Amino acid sequence: MLVGSLAAGALSGCGPGKLPPVVTTDDVYTNNYYVQGVGYYHAPFRAFYQVPYNFYEPKSQKYFYGGQWAGAPHASIVNISSPTPDVAQLAEAQRTDIPRQSYQRSGFGSSSRHHSTWS
Repeated sequence: MLVGSLAAGALSGCGPGKLPPVVTTDDVYTNNYYVQGVGYYHAPFRAFYQVPYNFYEPKSQKYFYGGQWAGAPHASIVNISSPTPDVAQLAEAQRTDIPRQSYQRSGFGSSSRHHSTWS
């Protein structure tokens, strides 16, 4: 029941011509939640990056997380968190540079990757 409610709330603000929900420190995001113009959220690091969390690059045989490449994937029990105030402010500044009509729901997996306390 809860997942369905979260999915409905997450979908209501997305689609062509609509901005995704505002990035704030009041909201929580899971790993790889995607915000167009900002990137993928890395929950253990409370920040967004252009490359998904634990992305594997076969050529270098390295994994990306928290702004760095390493020989093994990052292991953390943290898979949901809120961005820091600086990260939320930067994310909002980055996403306002994109024309409104280009916003569309995107990313990996389900639509229930974001939960707003205001939904």
